[in-house]
Order: sequence, then structure tokens, then C-alpha cells
Amino acid sequence: MALTNFILTVAGVTAAVLLFRSDVKQSAAVFRRNVRQIRHWLEEESASAAKNGERTAAKELESKVPKKEIPKEDKN
Repeated sequence: MALTNFILTVAGVTAAVLLFRSDVKQSAAVFRRNVRQIRHWLEEESASAAKNGERTAAKELESKVPKKEIPKEDKN
């Protein structure tokens, strides 16, 4: 009886270890994929922010530079 209990315990522990090991591998793969996706999003966002920053800087410069007024001709 003790031998049977020991064998069943070893088989149960082995099965649990195998399941946890595959679960850990699968979770690690999902985690790596998520990290890659988040990194990609951050790179896109930083590139977009850089473009918007350049546009904003250009608009600020344009607004600070006085524009020459073109005289309107009278139509008589």
C-alpha cells in the first residue's frame, strides 16, 4: 500500500511539474510577444510626438515672424 501511494504521488507530482513547465513556457512566450508589441507602440508614439513637435515648433516660428502686408489695389 505504501509503495502504491508513493508511486501515485510521484506520478502526480511529475504530471504537475510537466503542466507547470509548459504553462510557464507558454506564459513567457506571451509575455515576450506583449513586450514586443508595447515597444512597437512606444516607438510609433515617440515618432508621432517628434513629428508633432516639429510641426508645433514650425508654427510657433511662423507666428513670431511678422508677415509683410500686401497693399490692396483700389479697383476704380
